[in-house]
Amino acid sequence: MKNFIQEFKNFAIKGNMIDMAIGIIIGTAFNKVVSTLVKKVVMPPLSLLTEDVHFSDRKYVLREAYAEVDEVAIGYGELLEVLLDFAIIAFTIFTVIKFINRFRSKAEDPDDTAEVTPKNIELLANLEKLLKEQNEILRNGQK
Repeated sequence: MKNFIQEFKNFAIKGNMIDMAIGIIIGTAFNKVVSTLVKKVVMPPLSLLTEDVHFSDRKYVLREAYAEVDEVAIGYGELLEVLLDFAIIAFTIFTVIKFINRFRSKAEDPDDTAEVTPKNIELLANLEKLLKEQNEILRNGQK
């Protein structure tokens, strides 16, 4: 139990938990922005193009409502809106990660002089180069 508590302290102190919390908060806010974008910006013109059909109202009725019995229906229009939300969020996240990875690969390239290479990456690149040279020498010596 003591080891578990120590691991949790290390996790929290190193910032992983704080980074995760910030990511969740930003993700929640971003989800609200995208939902509003889809419902208030994308769907109204789409409704005009489809002769004023509102997708959120589209449903397949399994049983009509009567007396005190509620209607039973499959709301496929709302599903379309949620799928559009998901597609926009997935595309945005893909674009942001691709943008970040481009800069990360430039920063990790030891031969790129435009970006300052972190010292640990530079040392690892030099070590890799020396190991390749050593392996080449050993291969040539065995032949």
